[in-house]
Amino acid sequence: MRKAEEQGFREFAVTHAASLRRTAFLFCGDWHTAEDLMQQSLMKLYQAWHRVQQQDHAGAYARKILLRTWLDEKRRPWRRAEQRDGELPEHADSNADPELVSGRLWARELIQKALIKVPPRQRAVLVLRYFEDLSVTDVAAVMGCTEGTVKSQTARGLVALRAAVDALENNGSTMESEVAS
Repeated sequence: MRKAEEQGFREFAVTHAASLRRTAFLFCGDWHTAEDLMQQSLMKLYQAWHRVQQQDHAGAYARKILLRTWLDEKRRPWRRAEQRDGELPEHADSNADPELVSGRLWARELIQKALIKVPPRQRAVLVLRYFEDLSVTDVAAVMGCTEGTVKSQTARGLVALRAAVDALENNGSTMESEVAS
């Protein structure tokens, strides 16, 4: 790789690493796995950097690599047996109103826990559509499917997400009533 290409890749990696890591976290629900996925994706992108003709689309190409890397990880048998019940670290803003912060943190945690219960392809569509703000066309290109598939997976994913949120809320209220008793 030429020095100019390598410098271009370094700039891209520094600029997009945090976004890729966040997207990976939304896919998998674990910060450590998200870090691994981001690094694997950047390594794969580095190997193919000379083929990335249009640097304007390098972000979309990186998201596609990240999605495929995550889906490959999901297929590995040892991942299926692993349980992730740990708590996610939250960084609260000390200047914010404590009541508002706790409400936002509760909602964020609820959505993240519910998102993990959504099937992988539906979760990928939801993350790309609503967290990465990609259009239906862009998601279809990243996932290598039709726009109709993206739309149906989005609809099914939202139904599954609502059901997971309801289940988590019902479990939480059941646990709260047991503690109060």
